[in-house]
Amino acid sequence: MAISKKPKVSTPVHKHKPLSMYEAVLARFNQAADIYKLPEDVAATLRVPQKQVKVSLPVMMDNGKVKVFEGYRIIHSTYLGPSKGGIRFALDVNDDEVKALAAWMTYKCAVAGLPLGGAKGGITCDPRKMSPGELERLTREYTLAMCEVFGPDRDIPAPDMGTGKREMAWIVDEYSKIHRHYQPGVVTGKPITLGGSRGREAATGRGVMIHTLEAMKKMGIDRKKSTAAVQGFGNVGSYAATLLRSKNINVVAISDYTGAYYNERGIDLDKALQHQKKHGNTLEDFPGGELITNEELLTLDVDVLVPAALQNQISADIAKNVKAKLIVEGANGPTEVEADEILHNKGVIVVPDILANSGGVTVSYFEWVQNKQGYYWKEEEVNNKHDVYMQQAFEQVWYNSKQHKTNLRLGAYITAFKRLEKAIRYRGIY
Repeated sequence: MAISKKPKVSTPVHKHKPLSMYEAVLARFNQAADIYKLPEDVAATLRVPQKQVKVSLPVMMDNGKVKVFEGYRIIHSTYLGPSKGGIRFALDVNDDEVKALAAWMTYKCAVAGLPLGGAKGGITCDPRKMSPGELERLTREYTLAMCEVFGPDRDIPAPDMGTGKREMAWIVDEYSKIHRHYQPGVVTGKPITLGGSRGREAATGRGVMIHTLEAMKKMGIDRKKSTAAVQGFGNVGSYAATLLRSKNINVVAISDYTGAYYNERGIDLDKALQHQKKHGNTLEDFPGGELITNEELLTLDVDVLVPAALQNQISADIAKNVKAKLIVEGANGPTEVEADEILHNKGVIVVPDILANSGGVTVSYFEWVQNKQGYYWKEEEVNNKHDVYMQQAFEQVWYNSKQHKTNLRLGAYITAFKRLEKAIRYRGIY
């Protein structure tokens, strides 16, 4: 395949301003609500978050000066159970983004069949430019500010962009000090030694793999003769790529923010992981493939495309040139609203984010259950339970999309509505 070399581009260039993240959530929500005929009183309660908390976080920096950061925690719903959702540390964190991610968590948990609601949190900062000491002080200050919001039976955070098991350990420690007894169940995604679950780190990527296989079965694609491109090589993308390869799917392209790499014979993923580890956790100058742009990766002639990077990567312009038969969304919100109809009309099957990347929250739920029991499962048991949840969720979404003659994204929302409407009716809106 001949590909022209171009300068490194991390994201496609849009000719129009995309909807904000929460506007995109509401656009899909309203479409699905119309198709499903969701009662307006139920729809009204789900269009807005239940609680929005914004805090100022003064932190002593290493240079002796105090810097004030903005922190957020938005609880979208608790109709199905305690709210659940990650905490991200990034420069572009804002209330609209957090609100959208919280809403997606509501639908993600409902689609996966979990007894959890949806939430999200974040702090506007650049963790790559902060020392471990600064990050620890910031995380502990955030925990203190949210000590009446968080709780094992109220709201359970988890890692997200810019955070990991280290930050979750700090939250457990600070929260436990405040409440005067050890409470590991206040977060998930912890180190295993502090009550974390085996299989959690790979869970989101594993979910992408399971949904890819389920969709390929429905579509009649022979995975042994198939190719895939994975945009994003962080936690989700790297595990998704590796697990797809383990199922005999040939991964011919990968990328991160420094650029994308294509090899028609297949990317050596082990070498890519080694390169990433040695080069500041980036793929920059990876010698195992031809340098292309992320836009070119999204329009490669492959069977499966996994966008596992940032939101709004597949615009309407990109969608017109997509050649993949199947898109499995590892990232949250990677496809713009306008692109959905174009892809649907082209016959491209899109496994939406609220279904495709629900493996992470499913194993987070398992971690929470194990914390409550004080009994911990082997990784094989975690993976087996995870796979069953994912397969059942896929079947329900596929069935609902066929019943309502719509795409899988709206089928996923309808699947969530069925559970949420019952819960709201049983519990009572008032």
